Amino acid sequence: MGMMVGGKRGTVSEMNVVPLIDILLVLLVIFMIIPVYHKGLDALIPQESTQEPVKIPIDDVVVVQVLADGTLRINQEPVAFDALGPRLEEVFKLRASRTAFIRGDKPVEFGVVANVIDVMHTSGIASVGLLTPELDKGL
Repeated sequence: MGMMVGGKRGTVSEMNVVPLIDILLVLLVIFMIIPVYHKGLDALIPQESTQEPVKIPIDDVVVVQVLADGTLRINQEPVAFDALGPRLEEVFKLRASRTAFIRGDKPVEFGVVANVIDVMHTSGIASVGLLTPELDKGL
């Protein structure tokens, strides 16, 4: 491993760095060759749109509201929880888009909103969006 040199001070041992340099050179060659043979995946980075955002007419949007007192509304029409599923099936019977939004008042518990989302999914609604106050201003 090291060289033993004798003298007045005694035995001195030195580290042999030649094997370490060999390993570093091999690693350097490996890391220089890898990028040549390995092409990574192309990254598709979203670009800023130059078009105006598409405005959906208010009549096409279906919003289910869960009010603080526990009542439900579909586009401002009151509906009972038991009649929510059949009413949503009736609304979406002739629509091509199977998207609806849900808006809950602040004091409403998440479990109630989750139950309404479950009823919406079983009624055939493909995607359910959550309306926040910022998104609600856009509609």
